Amino acid sequence: MTAPTLPSFAHDRDLLRYIYEAFNRREIDKILPFMHSEVEWPNGMEGGWVHGREGIREYWTRQWKMIDPHVEPRAFETEPDGRINVHVYQLIRDMNGATLLDRMVQHVYLIEGGLIRRMDIRE
Repeated sequence: MTAPTLPSFAHDRDLLRYIYEAFNRREIDKILPFMHSEVEWPNGMEGGWVHGREGIREYWTRQWKMIDPHVEPRAFETEPDGRINVHVYQLIRDMNGATLLDRMVQHVYLIEGGLIRRMDIRE
């Protein structure tokens, strides 16, 4: 049995669009292969950081049992240090459909060798 072929992307922005679409469909297994094995990810719910692919899996799985987040990239900018700043429309609802957050935020990505190494959130 062969491993599934991962999509390839001409630009990091295409990778990030793919990640957001898969996140909104709750397709963790389509996202994690594009994370560095030692990825650093902000824990937007409780604060602090999540580390590694399995840390992200556990965090998102727990998060999706408590809230229903939807994130939509609206604009991309490359920062002077090469990181990609994504202006994101974020709509977060509770499990009954009530809106908890409805806002724009910035997600700033460090991508190395086609893998997400770190993501930061800017309010």
